[in-house]
Amino acid sequence: MKYTLRQLEVFLAAAFHENLTRAAESLAMSQSAVSSALRDLEGQFNVQLFDRVGKRLQLNELGRNIRPKAQALLEQARGLEAALAGHEEAGHLRVGATMSVGNYIAVGIMTRYMLEQPGARVELEVANTSSIVRKLANFELDLGLVEGETRHPDLKMLYWRDDELVVFCAPDHELAGKPWLTDEDLVQAEWIVREQGSGTRQNFEWALHGLLPQLNIKLELQHTEAIKRAVEAGLGVGCLSAITLGDAFRRGTLVPLPVPHRDFTRGLYFVRHRNKFISAGMRRWLELCREEDTVGSDDRGVS
Repeated sequence: MKYTLRQLEVFLAAAFHENLTRAAESLAMSQSAVSSALRDLEGQFNVQLFDRVGKRLQLNELGRNIRPKAQALLEQARGLEAALAGHEEAGHLRVGATMSVGNYIAVGIMTRYMLEQPGARVELEVANTSSIVRKLANFELDLGLVEGETRHPDLKMLYWRDDELVVFCAPDHELAGKPWLTDEDLVQAEWIVREQGSGTRQNFEWALHGLLPQLNIKLELQHTEAIKRAVEAGLGVGCLSAITLGDAFRRGTLVPLPVPHRDFTRGLYFVRHRNKFISAGMRRWLELCREEDTVGSDDRGVS
């Protein structure tokens, strides 16, 4: 075999940081040792894996093609090492979750995971779908929990559970108390919605297909709590996941607006890189996610 696992570690660190100094720091190596390992790897196969622009390293086409294979091989080697040592444990995880999932479901799962695994650490990043997808594709995250589907060619999706968006307003809003909303009501309403790139915004637009050019989008906000506060203040009508609205509906600070002729159902999905090695930690995380109660009777759901 012409390459070593250490050379693959150096290659992947350089691909991630795009800088030899930062790659060396992440591996606790000297910059000269990192540079030598990368030069040896390229020299053994008479190839170039990076375009060098000043101090920046940028993967070329060959480098991009082999990166997922190198990542998968290195992670499998680590898994083999753990199995041979007889202590494959559910350890450190980097999880990305979209706003609704991250703030209302993932924190509870993270708590259970860390209580089960003393010393385990979970990095939970809460962001919109496009950001989670980008970081999964770049191996910056191990696993994603997202709303709606993504068609990124390097990522694999697995259905998790059902969810539903709910249209809502303040209790003193002029639409409150209507038995249902018509398309005319939807067009005349002033909307406060999630930003472009979020799964919730994508599903909102799918549900209101045919009306989008006529909709009055008054505000676009990145956070569900900000949308809820703005709607409570009477600034307009919102549309968010049912899992984010249960408490507000029970308190009476917000009220649901039925729209029975529009389909607001959607799925929640697990997402990972196709070449990502499934570690013991990832397997346990997925098990805990599936053990979660479905939305409805608990304190996250709409009663």
